[in-house]
Amino acid sequence: MKTADLIAEATSLPVEERVRVVDSILRSLNPPETDIDEKWVLVADTRLAELRTGEVVAVPGDEVFRKIWAKFSA
Repeated sequence: MKTADLIAEATSLPVEERVRVVDSILRSLNPPETDIDEKWVLVADTRLAELRTGEVVAVPGDEVFRKIWAKFSA
């Protein structure tokens, strides 16, 4: 089967089935690594707790990017 035929067939599927196809293809390119995912969950939980307790103050994204542009534009 040619790639164009495969794409045409896939795009004719209902949305839910297309999502399943895309997810399967992406997982084949970048398989999940459970141990790494578990470590990221711990990091995310820690960061969320720091934000909620006020230990860390969030910086708005536009401010972060403004500082980056200022630093690297000079």
